[in-house]
Amino acid sequence: MREISPVQNWLLIALVIAASGVLYDMRFYGGHPVVGATFALFIGMPIIAFERKVILRGLYRRMQALPTVTFFLAEIFVYEILMSVGFAIAGLAMWWLGAIHPASWVEAVVLPFDAFLYALAVCALIIFVLRIRELLGRDIFMSMLFSRYRKPISEERVFLFIDLVDSTAFAEKHGDLRAQQMLSSLFAAFAEPVRKYKGTIDDYVGDAAIISWPLERGIKFARCVNCIFDIISEIEADAESWLKTYGQVPRLRAALHGGTVITAEIGVDHHKITYFGDTVNTASRLESLCKTLNRSVLISSDLAQRIKMPEAVSAEDLGSHAVKGRGQTLGVIALAKADNRKASPKLHASVNAPT
Repeated sequence: MREISPVQNWLLIALVIAASGVLYDMRFYGGHPVVGATFALFIGMPIIAFERKVILRGLYRRMQALPTVTFFLAEIFVYEILMSVGFAIAGLAMWWLGAIHPASWVEAVVLPFDAFLYALAVCALIIFVLRIRELLGRDIFMSMLFSRYRKPISEERVFLFIDLVDSTAFAEKHGDLRAQQMLSSLFAAFAEPVRKYKGTIDDYVGDAAIISWPLERGIKFARCVNCIFDIISEIEADAESWLKTYGQVPRLRAALHGGTVITAEIGVDHHKITYFGDTVNTASRLESLCKTLNRSVLISSDLAQRIKMPEAVSAEDLGSHAVKGRGQTLGVIALAKADNRKASPKLHASVNAPT
């Protein structure tokens, strides 16, 4: 499936919003497509930017902590302000350019109630689609939309398994409810790095998260490697907040492995895209080796050889190890931030093979 860039995604949203403005203008004002599209973009794009946390991110996060009904009312209030400001700016600009001829400046800057309701309905529909897309994941949403995996197919993927260290001990000390709250906060911290590096959070299993990429996308620019270290860096940068809220900073174990899997959409009432094959099992077993080998991040040598490692990441060859459920041994490499552990030039030469 062709990868859609963030710029293309925003252009598509802008096109839909502009088209809705043209339709509204043709329906109620006799057809001034440029004016209708301009008003729609100035009204709708700030709402989408707010929902996507591009603007007023701190306000959105504080609103998310509110009860559902209060959150809904607060969103409507913010929408009204953003729409009104956008309409006023567009109205003044169109008036100044001579594209519209209102009876007074008030008519140019005050958002009509029917226009507000129409814009709210359009934005609500777009936001609903975006929320479903985020809930399922970008790739899974598109795959289900076009029934790509209705029949099982063979493809190559990279898998990143991330596990929270000592989650059981935390639950025993603070209770299951507090442990779940910590996991929710932790998984929320994964979202932005995964989105940034074009991955998909496929599943949460207990205190572990499973993230994947189509293989070529995952190894390009070392996205799968950069993703885990961005997650670790984000947690470390927010250490004070973690300590204040939960009394400790989360420690993670992670493993990366890639290869061929069978991907299929399963289920009747509840559909899900799932992966079958040795690659997934090996990635899971490799994550279990982190504890045995006393390393935080491991990657299979097969996958590492296909990635040009970032300069900020050092690699340590740990040799071959037996993996439970696998007949052959697996070459294992430990990854760490370069300022934490220096890798030998010889190892970098073997790992940093061009893709």
